[in-house]
Amino acid sequence: MQIGIVGLGRMGGNIAKRLMQAKHDVFVYDIDTNVRNALGQQGAHPAETLESLADALTEHPRAIWVMLPAGKITEGMLAHLASCLAAGDILIDGGNSYYKDDIRRAAEFAKSGIRYVDVGTSGGVWGLERGYCLMIGGDKDAVDHLDPIFAALAPGRGNIPVTPGRTSHDRRVEQGYIHAGPAGAGHFVKMIHNGIEYGLMQAYAEGFDILASKNSDSLPVDQRFDLNIADIAEVWRRGSVVTSWLLDLSAAALAKDPELAHFTGYVADSGEGRWTVEAAVEEAVPAEVLTAALFTRFRSRQDHNFAEKMLSAMRLGFGGHREAEAPQQLGEIIAQRRAKGPTLVRDEGDKTA
Repeated sequence: MQIGIVGLGRMGGNIAKRLMQAKHDVFVYDIDTNVRNALGQQGAHPAETLESLADALTEHPRAIWVMLPAGKITEGMLAHLASCLAAGDILIDGGNSYYKDDIRRAAEFAKSGIRYVDVGTSGGVWGLERGYCLMIGGDKDAVDHLDPIFAALAPGRGNIPVTPGRTSHDRRVEQGYIHAGPAGAGHFVKMIHNGIEYGLMQAYAEGFDILASKNSDSLPVDQRFDLNIADIAEVWRRGSVVTSWLLDLSAAALAKDPELAHFTGYVADSGEGRWTVEAAVEEAVPAEVLTAALFTRFRSRQDHNFAEKMLSAMRLGFGGHREAEAPQQLGEIIAQRRAKGPTLVRDEGDKTA
């Protein structure tokens, strides 16, 4: 089927490529002419303007997927695209928008008959190869219409066995995508997913830090161990109860650089971590681990240990997220952020996927 893709960065570009591999007819737009033309050489249909992109879609209802950083950029783009579409058409936000913004947008677009679908998209830079786990919110008819798109992007069942006892549940989840509920539900589920991700990453990072510190001068000589951290990560990947993709990424980073010398330990936080804590407060749900993991990222901007370098290594592994600032810039940035202090507000620049 036809699909428009707006925003051809790390995620958007790979989404377009995966859909082309599945023989979908992909129309693309990006502010960077070279990027969209490069995809055109691979079989996509590049458009020079948003209006020409909408006009080029001849199948109805038309569907356009936006893959841009959350906040003002996405807000403005969706409003612009809505002016190019008609009743019955579908707008999809596959970025990391705040779920309450989705609820508001869906209501606004519904006034002109445009249907809005929010898609929490997990898979990072590996999505082209591995597929994307998709968490979808929106009207059932719109989501069902887009099912061929979601099925092509999802990883598929692969070699993961079905959970024992699953007999009457939605079979799409076994393929790696779910219609979670109405508008906002998709990004809400993805938000909590990323909050959990914070906690898991922090647990690995602290564990590896304890291992790395076992040879510290502060310990009695007979209690010191000079442990091979890379080998420990590797053996844990094989049969242990803590095995996971995050552990795979950790092992790969340690194999390449056992001291993680290429990382400063400065760890950014995305909107979802803060929003997850906000949701916990609103719902009066204790979330000690997730909150502590978020606050640890705030602290990482003041001083850095091996655990924080481990967090940076994992973020680079799954999402291609490089540390935001070069080491020589950190002093000035740390001073500025100390003056401001951490606050639980929405991060308009969130780019995590």
